[in-house]
Amino acid sequence: MLDGVSLDQLRAFLAAVDEGSFSAAGRRLSRTQSAISEAIGSLEAHLGVSLFDRSGRYPRLTSEGAVLVADARQVLSGVDGLKARAKGMAAGLEAELAIAVDVFFPIEALAGAATQFREQFPRTPLRLYVEALGASVEPVIDGRASFGIAGPLPMLPGGLVAERLTHVRLLMVAAANHPLATWKGVIPKEELARHVQLVLTDRSALTAGREFGVIAPTTWRLADLFAKHAFLLNGLGWGGMPRHTVQSDLDAGRLVELAIEDIPSGGLALPMSVVYRASDPPGPAGRWMIERLAMCPKQMGGKDAIA
Repeated sequence: MLDGVSLDQLRAFLAAVDEGSFSAAGRRLSRTQSAISEAIGSLEAHLGVSLFDRSGRYPRLTSEGAVLVADARQVLSGVDGLKARAKGMAAGLEAELAIAVDVFFPIEALAGAATQFREQFPRTPLRLYVEALGASVEPVIDGRASFGIAGPLPMLPGGLVAERLTHVRLLMVAAANHPLATWKGVIPKEELARHVQLVLTDRSALTAGREFGVIAPTTWRLADLFAKHAFLLNGLGWGGMPRHTVQSDLDAGRLVELAIEDIPSGGLALPMSVVYRASDPPGPAGRWMIERLAMCPKQMGGKDAIA
């Protein structure tokens, strides 16, 4: 019997609930009162319950009807969502937006953009991969991500397009109790080589075996930026970190910026680029997100977070 329930019947039911009478529901839906009454009666027959008590001047919801109102609204909301998503897809809107992001990119900036994205594209789910080095590009290559936000790569694989987005400041730091923290002046590379360097290792075959900013012969390699942060705070070595991730530690004196040869004061400007497949560029939602992320430096304020 439930197979006979129609969307028309549910709309008539909810209109009567919202308007308070069958006649008002008819005016709202541009139908006659008898058509509304017939639709609701058919719905009651299919459901096997009475939705309205009609003994008074105006119909009143029965206890069963009151319970089923929420279900009816959920069904119609789902159908409206289905139609809206299909309409967007027909216009080229992505069914889902998947993004691969380099771990160095400030997650706060991405979260801020995602907040507005949810309002702008409420029917487009967001999927996020946070990776390091070449691993932020591999999901783009294999089609799992619409685009990636990647740091500098020695060579961009064929078929990919890169757009410069912004840059983050990369500082060389050590714990306040680390021997290098008390060095006066610029630290020569010979002295750096005497201490363990903490290095973010690559989980990607794209840049496997390549060295990025490795100076010391003795390295400890970590596959997680947060683990590297914890090791630095515990004085287990020195290494490079995005400024926005360690600014509070610098301010509190837990970490110290190291003055190193060939690295300017204030750190290196590490370029960040949007990367996508030339044959499958981002759709409307992806392009909106890219343009919104390009605005983040101005809106975050503070050139040290993202310059």
